[in-house]
Amino acid sequence: METAWDEQLRTAGLRVTRPRLSVLGVLAEHPHVDAETIATAARVVHPSISPQAVYGVLKALVGGGLARRIEPAGGPALYELRVGDNHHHLVCRECGLVADVDCVVGAAPCLAPSDAAGFAVDEAEVVFWGLCADCQRSGAVARRQHGYGTGSTSSSIRGGVRA
Repeated sequence: METAWDEQLRTAGLRVTRPRLSVLGVLAEHPHVDAETIATAARVVHPSISPQAVYGVLKALVGGGLARRIEPAGGPALYELRVGDNHHHLVCRECGLVADVDCVVGAAPCLAPSDAAGFAVDEAEVVFWGLCADCQRSGAVARRQHGYGTGSTSSSIRGGVRA
């Protein structure tokens, strides 16, 4: 049975394979996930998929313009399917949750730096850091003020996916 993913893969010049369909399915359900989480989730529907295959699929999807790789400081690379626009990300310093935030409205306002220094800018990535609503409610601010916050991703949340 032909799926929307089949057509998108072919349009990107990629073959339709079970590992690619598995990874796309995971990314559709869980934006902003790392490769390890993708591999674990993909094995549910494709038990023989290896971590190496997942990395190969992710590289092909990013290269084909079907996925985007983001690299928040201090954490693993994350992958998402939202590729058709210039958007940015909010990252929680406490739990690592990642959320999309739209760029300023306009043709490509974030791609026009005040001084491009001779560069031909084709992409901009802005990351906003802070505490998500859940961490604010749970008292993360008080813990951090007293030196108890780790600033690292907790074991219950990885790249925006609650375990």
